[in-house]
Amino acid sequence: MSLAPGCFAAAAAALDNPGYDRPGLGFTPAVLAPGSVTWEQGLPDASRDSGGTQYAADGLLRLGIGHALELQLGSSYNRFDPRGAGSSDGRGDTTLGLKFALPARGAFSWGLLGSMEFTDGTRAFRNARRQYLLGADANWQWSARGTAALYLENVRSGGRDSTLLAVNDGCAITPTLGGYVELAVQDDAGDGHGSRVGAGLAWMPTPRVQLDASARHRVGGRAPDWEAGLGVSVYFGH
Repeated sequence: MSLAPGCFAAAAAALDNPGYDRPGLGFTPAVLAPGSVTWEQGLPDASRDSGGTQYAADGLLRLGIGHALELQLGSSYNRFDPRGAGSSDGRGDTTLGLKFALPARGAFSWGLLGSMEFTDGTRAFRNARRQYLLGADANWQWSARGTAALYLENVRSGGRDSTLLAVNDGCAITPTLGGYVELAVQDDAGDGHGSRVGAGLAWMPTPRVQLDASARHRVGGRAPDWEAGLGVSVYFGH
């Protein structure tokens, strides 16, 4: 759930920058103008549970293609450090996605994202089967500095579904610095429920560049004990 365009509307509007999908769960329910390009990169993101720690340098290329649509292409380079054993590293699977921005209504905006994750990564980081994601994100600009968001996704793989529901409250601390808190609950078919809380910051040193930092902690059930990340996102325009 991006902090822009809601919290950073003034900083981003000068370049027609609709905002970034980093940090946080979900995505910004706005698309790039036709021919515009954005790159978002983890530096890296990490998660830790009883099995060990995984680091992922996730990269996402976004391209505006018109008619309220945006094409997305992503992949990652990963390293896993298990407890008491040797580490492994390699490229993750490739993801191809399409985002659709639904018509905004005043302070309310919403969008849909569908993606397919292939099984072309390094063996240690490859999914056993293709994954299909459908997500919906809704943002409400409830004040000049505050934005509330709701994100719902379903991931289907091998005939099994995993659902995630996340709520987010973001606030502009300054015209270029914003923060947010989020709560997420997840249900994995066959693996049970889990819940997490998180928070993050995003800073736009220029209208084209955003730097972010975020962290999440398991509250209960099956979820990583800790997740944290640093990232940079760059809007290149046309």
